[in-house]
Amino acid sequence: QVQLVESGGGSVQAGGSLRLSCAASGNTYSSACMGWFRQAPGKEREGVACIDSAGSTRYADSVKGRFTISKDNNKNTLHLQMDSLKPEDTAMYYCAHSRKPCVGCTFRVLNYKDWGQGTQVTVSS
Repeated sequence: QVQLVESGGGSVQAGGSLRLSCAASGNTYSSACMGWFRQAPGKEREGVACIDSAGSTRYADSVKGRFTISKDNNKNTLHLQMDSLKPEDTAMYYCAHSRKPCVGCTFRVLNYKDWGQGTQVTVSS
């Protein structure tokens, strides 16, 4: 069992920044993939950024150059630095963990077995 707890969400004006954190506990795997997903009302959950066991990252085209994912293995914490935020970034953001060895992360939702409760990000224009 893996527990994921997100924090750092909030309300910000367009152009601002937020830093999301995800604290992982339980049977986490250092070789697992972890990712950030988001879901806006009426829309499907979409991948934002992910990182594999080797530190390789992947970003959605919509956030490239603005968001940065990082992982602190010593603290079992995943971060998402979000800069130059836009109103279209407004969504509930979720942290996810693959629970198995993973090389080359993807945004396939079914690849991730553990999910946090989410943290709300609201960007106003």
